[in-house]
Amino acid sequence: MRETALLPGQACLTVPVPRLEDWVRERTAHYDDSFVSTDPTFAHAHLTLLAPWLAEPVAADLDRVADVLAAVPAFEVALTRVTAFPDGLVHAVPEPDAPLRALTAALAAAFPACPPYGGRYDSTGGPVPHVTLDRVGAGTTVDSVRRSVGDLLPAVLRVDRVDLQWWGNHACRRLHTWWLPSGRVL
Repeated sequence: MRETALLPGQACLTVPVPRLEDWVRERTAHYDDSFVSTDPTFAHAHLTLLAPWLAEPVAADLDRVADVLAAVPAFEVALTRVTAFPDGLVHAVPEPDAPLRALTAALAAAFPACPPYGGRYDSTGGPVPHVTLDRVGAGTTVDSVRRSVGDLLPAVLRVDRVDLQWWGNHACRRLHTWWLPSGRVL
């Protein structure tokens, strides 16, 4: 994975959210088009499991992720609610969130040097799983985001894969994908 070594940014282990991809990509472009990827496999709409992750993972690191994920069968969550964190980050809430919390905890245990969000949001049960949609600000409220998202929610998300993504200005791309057991569509 040397291709990321000299680029500013960070590696993230994420779950793609295809239903919200176009909407989130548009909002990303609104704020900073340097984070709009030209990689058609990159998921702007995602649930973060572990970030920042290793900047230069080696084969053994990728294998360790595969080992963790081999024990996690594909599952479904529903994205039904839009709410905001106290800092104004507007997000969609996956329910139930326990399987995502367990997945984050298992990955963090496998990579103790990479605590979720750098350890900034260490709370009981780990970080709150969410899909970032927007931020409260001038002309943007939780209600305006709900209206804008419209009939994209509620949505059922099949969590069947985890992507290794690189997030950096003019460098966003997918680097690797692991399929959860019974998750790969043949």
